[in-house]
Amino acid sequence: MAIDTQTTTTGPHPAAPEDGRLSGRARLVLFVLCAAQFMVALDFSVLNVALPALGADLGMSRSALQWAVTAFALPSGGFLLLFGRIADLYGRKRLFLTGLAVFGAASVLATLAWDPVSFLTGRALQGLGAAVIVPTGMSLLTTTFPEGPQRDRALGISGTLMSLGFTVGMVLGGVMTDTLGWRSTMGLLAVTAVVVLVLAPGLLPESRTTERPRLDVPGAVTVTGGLLAVIYSLSTAAQRGFGDVDVWGTLVAGLVLLAVFVAVESRAAAPLVSLPMLKRRTVAWGNFGGLVTFSMMSTVIFVLTLYLQETLGLSSFRTGLVFGIQGLASVAAGAYASKVIGRFGARRTLVWSLVGQGVLGAALVGVGTGSGALLATAAVSLASMCHLGAIISYGVVVTSGVPDEQQGLATGLVTTTQQIGLTVGIPLLGVLATTQATLFGGVRTVLALDAVIVLAAALLVAVGLGRGRRA
Repeated sequence: MAIDTQTTTTGPHPAAPEDGRLSGRARLVLFVLCAAQFMVALDFSVLNVALPALGADLGMSRSALQWAVTAFALPSGGFLLLFGRIADLYGRKRLFLTGLAVFGAASVLATLAWDPVSFLTGRALQGLGAAVIVPTGMSLLTTTFPEGPQRDRALGISGTLMSLGFTVGMVLGGVMTDTLGWRSTMGLLAVTAVVVLVLAPGLLPESRTTERPRLDVPGAVTVTGGLLAVIYSLSTAAQRGFGDVDVWGTLVAGLVLLAVFVAVESRAAAPLVSLPMLKRRTVAWGNFGGLVTFSMMSTVIFVLTLYLQETLGLSSFRTGLVFGIQGLASVAAGAYASKVIGRFGARRTLVWSLVGQGVLGAALVGVGTGSGALLATAAVSLASMCHLGAIISYGVVVTSGVPDEQQGLATGLVTTTQQIGLTVGIPLLGVLATTQATLFGGVRTVLALDAVIVLAAALLVAVGLGRGRRA
């Protein structure tokens, strides 16, 4: 990388003990950073079950409701790499606080929305704020907590809360919409952003490079444009199908821009993304494992929601309970993930977590049309435990050995993988569940393909990272 300056951290370093224990101040820092990540994860799912009520209130058609999700997904995924790099160069704490302010103000706008335009504007600004919060929050975490037991534990807690946030959002969104209305879901996000924004300035240390930085503008333009185009095409494919000219045309344009980005970075004096970093086995294969675990698990949750409600006839509340149990299983896994990584290494943990997720996904193929809720609950809960292990271990694999001055880039890659994974799975596989002759047959087809993909990915990651090596 062209910029080889060192990262400086101002303020007290909270992570003093070297045995993995966290001091009181370190716990507060971790609470603030995890609360912000939890808030963003919550935003991905809290609005899902509120969409019908939202559409009726604001006069949005069923086809237009997809934009409530897409308006958030586009900027939240498209700008991650850019803001992760800007944070490295100009100060992570400063940008983190700015992102919180934008997210909070946007949540207020979405809460008070008076028509579709004002609501979608709020959602887009929420996505922009999330694109700042996620990579800066992750890079603050990895630069605040030194590599080893402390960072493993911090990443374990953060990963657990991100996974829990997505699940809690599905349950909480239904309860709040039924009791307080859909606007309460956006109001909750606004309140959370304000609380974190009040606590963060006095707790978080600032970190920045020691020399005057330069930003790779051509690289920023091409990668941001490419990611926006790819995410847009994948987000709309489920509604329009891949045969739609707009969908595949945008996808091709995005891939071309990303190819141009690679060419630009190979010649840039101060590249936005260091191509040698992308060639590191830990970065490449770690992110590949993360992409698979996120995309495939989001697909499983999507098709199981259809199965539980439309095949088994469960109510929204009882469906929420199933995913509530899944969330508790994720919390249990997160409590032990750092210990497992410490004993077996992040690489082995990633591989075996993918294997477990794939095997349990295959078990879900056996669900029936009668009383399959118990099997679905048990299998998806255990699969979520493996999924959580994969989330935490791939973050450790990717960021291990990366200098502090490049942590924003590394965590930007991690979080970009997360966002793309959450976006790509449902359009690519989930649409099969709704286009088969019967919904039940479509669900089983998707679950079978999901299991095959995850198990194949586990084999590729094992070979790519090398057997028996510890991260």
